[in-house]
Amino acid sequence: MVVLIKTLQVILALSVLILLHELGHFLWAKLFRIRVDKFFLFFDIGGAKLFSTKSAWFTKLFPKAAQWETEYGIGWLPLGGYCKIAGMIDESLDTESMKQEPQPWEFRTHPAWQRLLVMSGGVLNNFLFAILAYILILDIWGDAYLRNEGNAIYVNDLAYEMGFRTGDRILRFDDYVPEDFLNLQVDLARRDVRKATVLRGADTLDIYIDQSRIGDVLNSPGMFDLAVPFVVDTIPAGTPNAGLLAHGDRIVSVDGQPVTYLQEARVLFEKYAGGEVPVGVTRGADTLQAVLQVDTTGRVGVYSVFPGYERREYSFFEAIPAGFRLTFSTVGGYLQDLRLVATPRTEAYKSVGSFIAIGQVFPAEWDWYRFLTLLALLSIMLGVMNLLPIPALDGGHIVMCLYEMITGRKPSDKFVLAAQMVGMVLLLLLMLLAFGNDIGRLIR
Repeated sequence: MVVLIKTLQVILALSVLILLHELGHFLWAKLFRIRVDKFFLFFDIGGAKLFSTKSAWFTKLFPKAAQWETEYGIGWLPLGGYCKIAGMIDESLDTESMKQEPQPWEFRTHPAWQRLLVMSGGVLNNFLFAILAYILILDIWGDAYLRNEGNAIYVNDLAYEMGFRTGDRILRFDDYVPEDFLNLQVDLARRDVRKATVLRGADTLDIYIDQSRIGDVLNSPGMFDLAVPFVVDTIPAGTPNAGLLAHGDRIVSVDGQPVTYLQEARVLFEKYAGGEVPVGVTRGADTLQAVLQVDTTGRVGVYSVFPGYERREYSFFEAIPAGFRLTFSTVGGYLQDLRLVATPRTEAYKSVGSFIAIGQVFPAEWDWYRFLTLLALLSIMLGVMNLLPIPALDGGHIVMCLYEMITGRKPSDKFVLAAQMVGMVLLLLLMLLAFGNDIGRLIR
């Protein structure tokens, strides 16, 4: 059931984003009276279609559809979608029409600035949708983040090897002061950090970052967990340890071994799964002893006090500029991610994923907040990826239009066709890398 829910969310999200993107090309083409031959969700490779407005049954039900100049449909291969514009060399590599005499309703006969807008329309739609989605999210739910100031890190093996210690408080990465605790690892990787300044006890220390370990940072989740002091919040009534501890108690030892943080206690509790364990507790100025029952999973049924998330509320009019800012900052962050992917020494290319990886980030239950947040992020990713100057992508066509506008010379059809083929090979290799990474992660 979980797989089904995730799969449905992925299909819905990608369908919405593909339609929005292709609609951008479609609307600008129609505005300039350029004919659009086909508008398809998913690819109809080999001419196989799940739905088409040119099919016999559809034209029988709606006779006027036979006269529509555009065929609307759904293909069988869910790897994208396309808007086939007359007089343009695209991923279909249809060159037959290009051998005919140019027509006034074709893409190639229109001025470069109009063609530029047609090719930019998909990306513009992606960014506009992200802005609107973020405005809606901020207006309804506001913004929540875990403040970095005052919170300490609980390190994994990689962080320890790099010089960080559990209990450190990260003050700065070079000259940047992190605000969101949950983005510490992302900031460390994205910002080419050379020096981390931390507060360790009463001392301020500098930790110099080995740039050769950035690849490890990208592929080592949980580098900076939140170090949670083991302070008791509540113990549910009816559980074995109810009444033994009170709100505000702090567990400072387990079986005689000192503990400062919840994570340290969990490791020790697991050794006594299904049994009992003595613990040391401070209550105000007093130190007490108690014996706790440990269940078979290594838990004692105690809810600890967790550092609260900071929440910012927005009115609708406040959400508008905040939505723009969040979109621009997300675009900037994704561009930094692409720079890392393009830098072989970081091994960030190993984190590139396909639809399988996308499916894993969707929740197991329907959640409008998370769905819209992921939809906005994926829209930005789709927009940025399509801006890359690869001939098979919008960015490649945009570069050619800009070249023509600057030089006054239009690239030849032979050059455009060759560039399109090279771009498609590059995209195929990128797709193989993404699927290969996903399959490798599933196997591991």
